[in-house]
Amino acid sequence: MENKEITVVYMVAGMSSRFGGKIKQFARVGPKGETLIECSLKQAIAAGIGKVIFIVGEKTEAGFKEMFGDNYGGIEVKYAYQYFNPAERDKPWGTTDALCCALGILDSPFVVCNGDDIYGENTFRILVEHLKNKKGSATIGYKLGEVLSEVGSVNRGMYVVESGKVKSITETFDITRDNLKSKGLSEEDLCSQNIFALYPETVLQLNNVLIKFKEEHKGDRKIECLLPKELNDLIVKGKLELTLYPTPDKWIGVTNPADEEAVRKALAFN
Repeated sequence: MENKEITVVYMVAGMSSRFGGKIKQFARVGPKGETLIECSLKQAIAAGIGKVIFIVGEKTEAGFKEMFGDNYGGIEVKYAYQYFNPAERDKPWGTTDALCCALGILDSPFVVCNGDDIYGENTFRILVEHLKNKKGSATIGYKLGEVLSEVGSVNRGMYVVESGKVKSITETFDITRDNLKSKGLSEEDLCSQNIFALYPETVLQLNNVLIKFKEEHKGDRKIECLLPKELNDLIVKGKLELTLYPTPDKWIGVTNPADEEAVRKALAFN
């Protein structure tokens, strides 16, 4: 692909019931009152991102369009829409579905990530430089012990890595600091934080998988087609090479409302 302008794709369609109907990406956590998503986007732009796509939902679309419009500091902003029928489902179809919603407007290599996480400028820069200068896709591995919430459980995609390449990603649910041993995990294990450097061609492959997934599970109101799991299947089948990089950045994010104050304190020192 000749076009080496890199896009950042933010998955921001869902609203957590833990936040009482508020858009948690709009929590003001920056040292100057910036929202969570503005803090992340500032890092992405500084790292060389040239375009932005927000994957929004019915409850987040208006808020994001009001905040960002179609241009943010000279950076083009576009929107893709992840909707679902409440009569048929209790929630959207998951992160693979979210990414595939952007298929029609993706025209360059891209970094896809969560909109409620702060990954760090170096993390974005590592992935941007990979897409500009190297072949294949890439991701960032974090030590599990550094990305667990102090309160409550989390879900993480756990990596198996050989010679810098991801060999498998296993989605593991309800991880807490107290149950690591019982789940066969340790704080040193590397995990995903849903940040990947990919190409539109991979999204075409994922979309084919998603179509079959929806047909097979059309009667299930809750099941989700999760991005780490589907990327794992492509890796295992030899259809995707995923380089894993460590990062000097410390991940911080908002999983529960109590995390907001910790994020404010962490960003105040950046």
